[in-house]
Formats: sequence, C-alpha cells, structure tokens
Amino acid sequence: MVTPAAGAAEVASAVTDPELPFLTLADLGILREVRETADGVEVTITPTYSGCPAMEAIGADLRRRLRAAGYERVSVRTLLAPPWTTDWITESGRAKLAAAGIAPPGPAPRRAGGPVPLVLGVREERVACPRCGEEHTERLAAFGATACRELRRCPACREPFEHVKEI
Repeated sequence: MVTPAAGAAEVASAVTDPELPFLTLADLGILREVRETADGVEVTITPTYSGCPAMEAIGADLRRRLRAAGYERVSVRTLLAPPWTTDWITESGRAKLAAAGIAPPGPAPRRAGGPVPLVLGVREERVACPRCGEEHTERLAAFGATACRELRRCPACREPFEHVKEI
C-alpha cells in the first residue's frame, strides 16, 4: 500500500465538477463528508437535484483521485436528505461562476420544513449580468446546458449568459 501524501478530505475537496470544471465539489457544496476509517475512505455527496446525470462521473472521479493519492478502499455514498440547495455554494464558488460568465444564484426559496413555495403570476427576477452588472436582464430559455441553469441576455451589453437557478 502506498502511504497517502494528502488527507482524504483535501483530495476529495479538490475534485472538480464534470459540468463546471472550474468549480470543485467543495465549491458547489455537494461534498458532505469525508471519513477515513480502518476500512478505507468513505465519501458522502449530495446531488444538486434528483436524477443529476453527473453523479456517476463525480463518484468515479472521487474514487480515481483518492486511489491515485494512495487510498486503496474508497466508497462513495449519495445522501439525498437534506436536499442540496444553491445556498451551499461557497463564496469562492460564486466568484468562480461570475468570473466564468455565469450568474451565480441568489438566495434559495425558503422551505421551512416543507416544499418550495409556489408563486403564481409574474414574479420579477433580478439576475445581474456577470459581465457588466446590469440587474434587469431577460430570460431567453428556462434551461441552459443543464437543467439547473437558464439562459439569459443582458439588454445593456447585449451578451447572453447562463444563470444558476436558485434551488
């Protein structure tokens, strides 16, 4: 067995998201726990939404990186409760999103132990353009490259951009 050069939590925290490779799992807040035990390493992750297709790739990346760091036995567990929220994205993660031209999410809807509140009618959404800062942008499509992003356009600089939806 190779002696691990870095702690398991440090290695797991540096694994990047396959859909947003400039963000780490720690930046996204989906890395819930990393435990080193006598039997190996146990990693717990939470998907950004139920059925997220990236979870299989994330688990494989975690196992590969931890084994390369010298951990022979690695198990990755998915935890669904409590559900992930965009509030778990770190400030560093939000800054990285904006630097990549993706508007970070605002505060997530409050659940208070129940379902996400339903708002009927037109709701004013203020999503600032990550390029020029204009707050009055328009939605072009409810879905972007993934289900958790939407496509928007800024009327000031005329640039399209993605926005991570508040969950």
